[in-house]
Amino acid sequence: MNATRYLRPEVIAQVSRLDLRARFIVEGFLTGLHGSPFQGFSVEFSEHRKYEQGDDLRLIDWAVFAKTDRFFIKKYDAETNLEGYLLVDTSSSMAYPGAKEAAREGRLSKLDYSICLAAALGYMMVNQQDAVGFARFDNRVRSFLPARSRRSHLLRIISELAGVKPVADRTDKGLATALHDIARRVRRKGLMILLSDLLADADETLDALHHLRFRGHDIILFHVLDWTETHFPFTGMRTFEDPETGQKLTVQPEAVRTAYLEALRELSDRYRRELAAMRSDFVQVDTSMSFDRALIQFLVDRQRRF
Repeated sequence: MNATRYLRPEVIAQVSRLDLRARFIVEGFLTGLHGSPFQGFSVEFSEHRKYEQGDDLRLIDWAVFAKTDRFFIKKYDAETNLEGYLLVDTSSSMAYPGAKEAAREGRLSKLDYSICLAAALGYMMVNQQDAVGFARFDNRVRSFLPARSRRSHLLRIISELAGVKPVADRTDKGLATALHDIARRVRRKGLMILLSDLLADADETLDALHHLRFRGHDIILFHVLDWTETHFPFTGMRTFEDPETGQKLTVQPEAVRTAYLEALRELSDRYRRELAAMRSDFVQVDTSMSFDRALIQFLVDRQRRF
């Protein structure tokens, strides 16, 4: 069986154990790198950085050059030590679509997709001798684990992720509150990887992201949406319910589709623009997207930082 098939969300949805999901995603991704334009990327990612003008030519790794036709130099130990934190939004809106609908259609909810992606990222980082921490939150931080590089610590994080259940509390202000709390807790500069649907006050959230950046942290924000939220394919009279407030709205989808998609685009553009100004990264994904696209974006963005 081709390992890359495990990159597909609908296949991952059939695997019951999260540790196996994470392994299949990462191993399938690394298999897919071979024979692609990214051949050798995983080696560069873990042990090397791009050659920059002024670097000692004697430090160029010619073996890597022979594989990639690009100049890289070996990192010093101090350059390879990174603390990364996986920050997972577990509010009730992340449970969309519900378990019955997701199971019937063989798809992942936003929360399950985020959990699989977070577990895979943690798996990759620990394998590269980086330290990984974890926080889950809804209207406040519910669980926090400091960064460690031991494999046993990764298993603890995966165990935490596997047991996550969405909480029916509003995150309108809670997302910002949780990020401010995390900024105060983590003193060493590191990489903050946030996975959220961003159904929260944008001004408050961006202020909290600025707080993290002020503390010296790099940020990669994965905006995780369901494919129906990015495409709005609904037809006929529909009743939509806010999962966090219970408020309902009955509308004709065709009448609001254009305005909805435009509002979503404006929101995404704002986050992308504001994070770029912070020298941070915004990646929008939806639950129909294969995991390799998100992982490649993560690797490219992370390598850009070194």
